[in-house]
Amino acid sequence: MEIFLAIVALLAGLGTFLLGFKLLGDNMEKIASGGLKRMFSKTAKSRLAGVGIGAAATAIVQSSSVTTVMVVGFVNVGVMSLYQATAIIMGCNIGTTITGHIVSLQTIPFIEVATLLTLIGIFMDMFSKSDKVKSVGLMLAGLGLVFVGLELMGDSMSQFATDDNLKSILSMATNPFLMLLIGLAVTAVVQSSSAVTSVIITMAGQGLIFGGGGNSVLYLILGTNIGTCVTALLSSIGANRNARRACIIHLMFNTFGAIIFFIVLLCWPSFMEITFAAWFPGDPGRQIAMFHTFFNVICTILFLPFTNGFVKLSGILVPERKKKGKAGAAGLNELPDSLMDERLLGTPSVAIEQLGKARLHLADMSMDNLRAAFDAYLRRDDGAAGDILRKNEEIMAQSKQITDYLVRVSGEDISMQDEQIVSAMHHNLGDIVRIAELADNLTKYTHREIKYDLTFSSGVNDQLEKMFEKIEELYAAVHNTLEEGNPAHLSDVDALEDEVDAMRKKLIEDHIERLNGGYCKPENSNVFINLVSNLERAGDHLSYLAHSIEEVYGGK
Repeated sequence: MEIFLAIVALLAGLGTFLLGFKLLGDNMEKIASGGLKRMFSKTAKSRLAGVGIGAAATAIVQSSSVTTVMVVGFVNVGVMSLYQATAIIMGCNIGTTITGHIVSLQTIPFIEVATLLTLIGIFMDMFSKSDKVKSVGLMLAGLGLVFVGLELMGDSMSQFATDDNLKSILSMATNPFLMLLIGLAVTAVVQSSSAVTSVIITMAGQGLIFGGGGNSVLYLILGTNIGTCVTALLSSIGANRNARRACIIHLMFNTFGAIIFFIVLLCWPSFMEITFAAWFPGDPGRQIAMFHTFFNVICTILFLPFTNGFVKLSGILVPERKKKGKAGAAGLNELPDSLMDERLLGTPSVAIEQLGKARLHLADMSMDNLRAAFDAYLRRDDGAAGDILRKNEEIMAQSKQITDYLVRVSGEDISMQDEQIVSAMHHNLGDIVRIAELADNLTKYTHREIKYDLTFSSGVNDQLEKMFEKIEELYAAVHNTLEEGNPAHLSDVDALEDEVDAMRKKLIEDHIERLNGGYCKPENSNVFINLVSNLERAGDHLSYLAHSIEEVYGGK
């Protein structure tokens, strides 16, 4: 019964520990979302900087698996190159070792005091109205729960430490290959090397000895480093070739490093005894944590100069396939589909930035369709209507895809500003789709013009072209406004939109004068006035698009 209760306490402690790390990582990511977004969307060209970015990001989210999955998503959507991803993946393996160092702190007496952070953090969350203060509070509460979980696991391990049968079982596992496979298999099932390493460090801290001591426990650690690749490999299913190559690079880095150290440890049986055990006497938890960091730092130093080699080898293992069919047959849906990668949902701020790109792509499509419809009107080309209708259907389908993804992002724990961005994007989609619908209206005016053989006075088309050129200028200003998120551009947008309105008014006034002078037929009015009004309404919707940033960044 005592052993059963000790197992229950161990599982309860592990659950508390993992919950604490989730709270800690999620809220650290939320607080640092802007920094993460800048780190990942503008990855440095320097390999050393890439390693630093990977280590820092993993230290923030407290999981190399999560960071690597994000990197796979970024490679999949083209945010970073495979070369940059390789350096970041190496850094991830260094950053994840911070968990072991935190766990090793359970041997220090201040842990009881540190658990008060849970109470302080919960009070901050309950009584503060600031989202940032709430996030800091939950982060502190998560850190406190980490120590509570460590205490529970430590207490349960003390029960195991007195059990002779368990000691005997652990001491029997002396085969290095078996130890490596156990670490690999358990981590592959749990999908968290941090959790497995934490349990190993906690057990060692309570005096439980693996395989009779020596290097035995280190083989387990090497196994966990290979097992942690499983999560990223699973996430690469359905991704593009470069994303799958990033996962292969992750697996190669960890496997090659484990093989090298495995051979060294086999050839140097007293490695642990004359290094970490001598440097940190009486603290086996700290010894394992330091070895874990040492292993990943040395592997990074060894492999970083061969980044290009890893990229080339991944290209051999995941080769390009010859494309079948006509080029471009994938259609216009391809870009937004890649931008809206599920892997990015783990970092909502980055997912929202990618959604902004998908929104601009959709706006480009709508403007292209409006331009095509206007050109068809000037050419009196009724045959373009089918193509414009087909593109409108694609625009509607993409709008739905983006809306669905926005809803999924909204379901994540996002900041207030990100919520405002998501809300603005929902409104944007309505305006973008309306511009596409106006293109469809223009095809109807073209059809009516041809069907009833309507003719207009000379110079009218020139005036219409000037009006559309102004709309093009307006769209360029709107595009810059949305891309930069800068309200300062709104004055330019408003000035251009006023010019479009003035041109509509002037065109209609001139048309009425021609009617009164008998230079234009009355039956032309329905087509001409509606055409000009639709162009002006396109300008209105473009203005609405630009002004949506006020919801996020404020007014001018």
